[in-house]
Amino acid sequence: MRVPSSTLLYAAFGLLAVGLAVVGGSAGFLLGGWAGALAGMGAASGAMLLGARITIALCRLQTKALLEDLVMGDVKAEAIADAVLRGVALYEASVFPLTAGGTSSEERLARRAIAYRLAAFDDVAVTVRLTAAEALEAIDHGRDADRARDAVRALNQAVLACRTGHAGIRDEQTS
Repeated sequence: MRVPSSTLLYAAFGLLAVGLAVVGGSAGFLLGGWAGALAGMGAASGAMLLGARITIALCRLQTKALLEDLVMGDVKAEAIADAVLRGVALYEASVFPLTAGGTSSEERLARRAIAYRLAAFDDVAVTVRLTAAEALEAIDHGRDADRARDAVRALNQAVLACRTGHAGIRDEQTS
């Protein structure tokens, strides 16, 4: 039977905490009786918990630094650009449905409002914002489905162009 390493680490941490409390209590008892024993146990347990807290904080910082080294580009900006593309595409689908009467006017207005809000978001790249405005204008006219489709296709290209396209690993490999 193989015991998971996380279980072993928890057991080791528990044993270390108990051992430090016993050592601290013994030292405190020798120096100041029962009150010293309690103070020693408290001090040892506090030191152990402080050490654990520092170790956890260092692990989080190391993980964050590792992830920042792996990820190239602005992930938030890419996600926002994708959201703009999806919002505009859903609005296009409501204006030019595949079946006659496939969407209601309330749904069309709701999707229009969402698409405009997404396109007006502050963190959207300028190229994506401009092509989204062109696509929204083409869709708003609602007469030429081919023109709207071409505008959404141009928006898709703008979104793809703002992506870094890969994650770097050790600065020499890409995935």
